[in-house]
Amino acid sequence: MTEIVLGVGASHSTLMNTHWEETFHKDRAERFRDALAEAREALLAARPDTVILIGSNHFRGFWLDLIPSFTIGVGECVASGESGTPKGPQPVDVPLARHIANSLVESGGFDPAFSARLQIDHGQSHAIQYLFEGLDVEIVPIVVNVFAPPLPTLARCEELGRAIRDAVLAFPGDRRVAVVGSGGLSHRLPWPDWREPHGDDEEFMVGAWLNGRENWQDYDVRRREIIRAAEAALNPEFDDEFLSLVEQGEIRRLMAYSTEELEKVAGNGAQELRTWLLMSAVLDHVPGRRLAYEPMPEWLTGMGVAVLDPQQAPTERQ
Repeated sequence: MTEIVLGVGASHSTLMNTHWEETFHKDRAERFRDALAEAREALLAARPDTVILIGSNHFRGFWLDLIPSFTIGVGECVASGESGTPKGPQPVDVPLARHIANSLVESGGFDPAFSARLQIDHGQSHAIQYLFEGLDVEIVPIVVNVFAPPLPTLARCEELGRAIRDAVLAFPGDRRVAVVGSGGLSHRLPWPDWREPHGDDEEFMVGAWLNGRENWQDYDVRRREIIRAAEAALNPEFDDEFLSLVEQGEIRRLMAYSTEELEKVAGNGAQELRTWLLMSAVLDHVPGRRLAYEPMPEWLTGMGVAVLDPQQAPTERQ
């Protein structure tokens, strides 16, 4: 019988790779990095065969010419390798990926996009870099649209997580499956609503998102300059409340926010919390364990790590 053995939620930031030496709060940075290592040890102990890797895409694999709400990688998967993250082909558990895609459609509840040649970026490869070292696993990559509105609602993401859980548990065989949600917590990126750009930088960004499918590298120098010039906008109180919900197994309460309300309280980058919500739903919302929270203004992001272990859930729920 296929089992779901562990869940991990973790923030990501390429600035962790490119600006480590310039990081002022080095003690916080090291605590976050240590927490990633602790999560990696938990994954090793769980002995997964496959990791369902749920993340965002920062306009390196998806473009404004076509933005699905949810996309499942069912064949080749290639990491773009920007900013020191892994580059090149990634091993995909094709049978499980195609089973999940087929089950979602056949159930009548979801019609996800699929890709037989999916390009991912640091929205997922950051997790591969820091959580998968020493793991001999294949992945099922799932990309959630969190940057180009209209976004899938938080409730829809939670429903998808529960549907994926049903599909995985019904998969024949004895696979051990872990789930990683990569993204968040509170942060605001200098990215416009593509429907209403203002000024040269925003118009450049929207142009890059529309025209970068074949030449995304040509836009990256100015993209990085715009990102590096941005001022941090974190909300540690929100992040602490969110991680408390993770610890309580109550992450579903995030669904009380609309997309607009979530952006107002935690920034546009917090829309990535859909990946945590989806991951938690696949784990049947078992209570989690917070490994770290560090506000990192140099990286523009509230950096958190948590693990959800179903083997610990019965005791913690008593």
